[in-house]
Amino acid sequence: MSFNTSLSGLNAASKDLAVTSNNIANANSTGFKKSRGEFGDIYAVSALGNSKTAVGQGVATQYVRQQFTQGQLDFTENSLDLAVSGQGFFAFQPSLTSTEAIYSRAGALGVNKEGFVVNNASQYLKVLPVNSQTGAVTSTSLATARPLQLPAGAGQPTPTSNVNLAYNLPATATEPLVTPFDSTTEVPAGSGNFVPNTQSYNQATSVQVYDSLGNAHIVTTYFVKTANPNDWEVWYQFDNKQPTQGTNVTFNSDGTITGPVQDTITITAADLANGAADLTFNINHGANSTQYNAAFQLYDLNQDGQAPGRLSGLSIGEDGLVRATYTNGSAVYLGKIPLVDFNNVNGLKQVGNNSWIETLDSGAPLVGEPGSGKFGLIQSGALEASNVDLTQELVHLITAQRNFQANAKAIETNKAISDTIINIR
Repeated sequence: MSFNTSLSGLNAASKDLAVTSNNIANANSTGFKKSRGEFGDIYAVSALGNSKTAVGQGVATQYVRQQFTQGQLDFTENSLDLAVSGQGFFAFQPSLTSTEAIYSRAGALGVNKEGFVVNNASQYLKVLPVNSQTGAVTSTSLATARPLQLPAGAGQPTPTSNVNLAYNLPATATEPLVTPFDSTTEVPAGSGNFVPNTQSYNQATSVQVYDSLGNAHIVTTYFVKTANPNDWEVWYQFDNKQPTQGTNVTFNSDGTITGPVQDTITITAADLANGAADLTFNINHGANSTQYNAAFQLYDLNQDGQAPGRLSGLSIGEDGLVRATYTNGSAVYLGKIPLVDFNNVNGLKQVGNNSWIETLDSGAPLVGEPGSGKFGLIQSGALEASNVDLTQELVHLITAQRNFQANAKAIETNKAISDTIINIR
């Protein structure tokens, strides 16, 4: 019996050494969670046995329990390196067609050839669907989460709908030398390119606008002082086409504009002749426009159209919101990284690569947004280091080794006693 008791001690010490060795081996594994061996005595007494004199029968391994304490955050220069600061796991799926979910705190991510964000095991990071313009989550169910994919195409162009102008026109200006405004001169003749006579207007300014395909066009605004005090004609020229007259701009005696002026310009698809749709936009002369005794000056000149752009950056907020930015200044939201937790995290099944899957013991996954409830925050540009304390593990290694040696010594002693008994004459 004592041989079996000591043997169980050897087995337990060996298991303890194996657990400690595994912890030490994974001291540099991203997102690794250390384990500890938990042991209990074997004590059996029959119904008629005397518990006062019964001796234990050894030790058994009860549980190799993982410790899900927070690991240190190591900051990197890669925005796709993610760490959870607090409670929760990332959710991955092993393939695009799989419905299985795999959970991990290892956030060393990259992009595969199809543009999907994957971990080192080529598992796909799952994100919740969001409104691409506002970032609002449209569903918080893990069943509706999809793999995060970076957009392959260019940023969508936006046709111009408004051009905003604010300016000062010189109060001392007089009528141009040439009147009326010369808007019919073609250079060269018959080319369709109209070049207004510079002596037929006082001031001009241009802005670049965009059609539905993202093609750029130039709109020039000409200001022509009339014979009436505080009154200016306004003409617009789209690209090099013949200018058209807009609404006159008038000013009060204190130099302020009498009222904001809005002109609507429509360029047909036939005139664009590049495959784009009809382009209609407003030119707004703002309330801040003035006529003072000063030089011509632009206070404001902007438009709301955008050319197509290419992906220039990816940012991930603490709340898990993924935002792609483009060279044309536009931005879209691609999804929101959820965090997943379980009522019993120690019930999860380890599947390697610092990952786990759901079991009956763990309970169903609890899904939430980072920063809400008990869930932690997501740190972009950081990785969670292993929570193994090497000093503590080395001390425990010595203890486990001493325990192994003591059980081996007990077996040796039992053998010596057995030999003595056998050799009795």
